[in-house]
Amino acid sequence: MLSKPPRPLPGDILPTYRLKAARYAVIRNTSLFERPMLDALDRAAPGRDLLDLGCGTGRPLAQDLRRRGFRITGVDGAAEMLAHYRRNVPGAVRVHRDMRGLALGRCFDAVLAWDSFFHLDPVAQSRMFAVFAAHTRPGGVLVFSSGPARDEAYGAVDGAPVYHASHDPLCYRTMLTRAGFRVLRFRPNDPALTRHSWWLCRRV
Repeated sequence: MLSKPPRPLPGDILPTYRLKAARYAVIRNTSLFERPMLDALDRAAPGRDLLDLGCGTGRPLAQDLRRRGFRITGVDGAAEMLAHYRRNVPGAVRVHRDMRGLALGRCFDAVLAWDSFFHLDPVAQSRMFAVFAAHTRPGGVLVFSSGPARDEAYGAVDGAPVYHASHDPLCYRTMLTRAGFRVLRFRPNDPALTRHSWWLCRRV
């Protein structure tokens, strides 16, 4: 009998992306299906300074945001991903750091954590709202993707299993309120974004 492969753990995320960075740069969907989210962020942001958490290779999201006039600081815990980011988004500030516990000492008009925050375990996700608040100026916006309901799930990057988790939406709303954010939009399983679930919030 064949044994099942072990389930991926949250701690496997950065080693996996370090290992798969070159392949990810090739296979990542660049059709910009995320355009409705980017349009909403663009309209809501009060300025052009943007923090891209879990920025990956920068293609296509940071490239599109750059064309929209955003000044981008990209943060990623995988140096191999940032090497691609440097080539894809020349001139952007790059920070090689885990988003958990991040403390850059400055605030931004927009903070984006797209398809990155949801790789953290539920406890780490809960702690991230203080990080979001510390880097979003009053009136600024936060965009992040999550699951549509409380769950743990397992995906893959070029065949390598990866971990995903989500709180339930009410829990996210409570944590956002406590961190000083107002929810402008929550779209669970958004059909316009290949059924991604995502949030647009404003720091108040």
